[in-house]
Amino acid sequence: MKLAHLRMLYMPFCLLVSLLVTGVAMATEPTFPRSIQTVLENTTPLKHPRNGRLPLLLWPVLGGVVEDNELQEVIIRELDQRGVSMIATWDYGKKEISLTQSLRIAAIQQKLGLPVVANANPSMYSFFNGDPKTSHVDAEGNRFFDESFGKGHKMGCAFTLDFRYAAMTEQIDYFVRAYKKEGLPLDLVWGDWEIDGPHEFNRSWEAAKRCAVCQKNIPNIETFESYQRAIRLKRAEMTRRCYTEPILSRYPKALVGNYAVYPHDGYHYWWDYFEYFVDYHPHIVDQRARYRKWFHEFALTGYTFAMPTVYPWHDTFLWYDFDDPDYRWFYNMLLVASNAGQHTDYKIPIIAFVHWHTVVVDGKPDPAVKQMSKWAYKELLWHMLLRGTDGLFMWCPAAESAEETRLVHEVYTASLEYSEWLNRGTPISFAVAKQPSPVISGLRIGNRVLVRRTDFGKTSGNPIKMEVDGKTLIIPPVADSCFVLTLQ
Repeated sequence: MKLAHLRMLYMPFCLLVSLLVTGVAMATEPTFPRSIQTVLENTTPLKHPRNGRLPLLLWPVLGGVVEDNELQEVIIRELDQRGVSMIATWDYGKKEISLTQSLRIAAIQQKLGLPVVANANPSMYSFFNGDPKTSHVDAEGNRFFDESFGKGHKMGCAFTLDFRYAAMTEQIDYFVRAYKKEGLPLDLVWGDWEIDGPHEFNRSWEAAKRCAVCQKNIPNIETFESYQRAIRLKRAEMTRRCYTEPILSRYPKALVGNYAVYPHDGYHYWWDYFEYFVDYHPHIVDQRARYRKWFHEFALTGYTFAMPTVYPWHDTFLWYDFDDPDYRWFYNMLLVASNAGQHTDYKIPIIAFVHWHTVVVDGKPDPAVKQMSKWAYKELLWHMLLRGTDGLFMWCPAAESAEETRLVHEVYTASLEYSEWLNRGTPISFAVAKQPSPVISGLRIGNRVLVRRTDFGKTSGNPIKMEVDGKTLIIPPVADSCFVLTLQ
């Protein structure tokens, strides 16, 4: 009999034992939602406790809401045994049923002593809801929208949106009030708020310069930096007042964040799927890459955790000339992660969106683009953790969920062996070499350092000497492993 068949027979037995041990009785064998079944089949119970580490967040878990309360508790328990958190979804468009489901999930998590996690994204849309009052207005009083983000997105004037604040705040506060009323905790809330509210890229600047309202509200609108600053100040105000503050006013210790908003060095090393380059955008050049000048928005949002996006976007492979195809991915993705790690205060957790499959935006992949190897992706995740990333949030389409779940879970579970280092250690390096070469990352506690070395390019396999705060660290060529060294 094939191993896969044996596993299918073994899993129901394990589940029965789990139910008996936990005291959750069910008359028949439970039927899990397909997405949850996929997660369970591609993860294993933890060998080490989390010890204060953040739980693993997985996109497929969003499909794990069921009406049966006993089955919901089984799902939450089974996920927790693997270090994975159940996630409730706040959807104001279906507010009654969404609230009922969210409160039930939170009550179970409270009962089990688990973190209470919520996805607020559906309730963060839309400030630009198509109302003509949100449009740009030209000098003759004609209304128009910026369609450079796609005809399905009516992007208008940032300075016409104040009247939307009350409605948008209510879409979040509706859920937060209810959690508080029911005496439920709220530990982590995240959003994926992207194409809404003002954006300064694509050709939005051109639209703004035609708008009489924008001209009135943006001093020196003829310079892109002035325009970017005004837009990002307004965007930060919107998200702070309508998303962050309603949550933190009732749950001041909650972790609140949003996709792609994090501290940085002033540059953005990746392009989102809805963005494209225009030559007047201030940028620096790295081979064929164009890294845009970026505004320091994070501190103005009130967010309490940072959320960089570390994806293998299709076009980034074509930006670089490295002979090693894996290093083309690794180089860019480690730049993004290191940028966040180096510039985020150690008191602020970093939860990075991660993904392995090549992200093809237009559905037309270039045959020259080679998929990142599983080995390189897992090494990347390790180096992220050793450079300040505290938590991982895996995003993926349903068809990719099995492999994506398995890869990130393998690294997450193995990393729990080093929780003391990951909780207390200080990163020793954020350097990213301009050519394929050994990549070294580590966390220091006193004179001891947890190190990982990953070799790219042509290397001699010799030990490497590096300086850490005036002391010497000699790193041997140990592959695919973490090890502890002493500073000399």
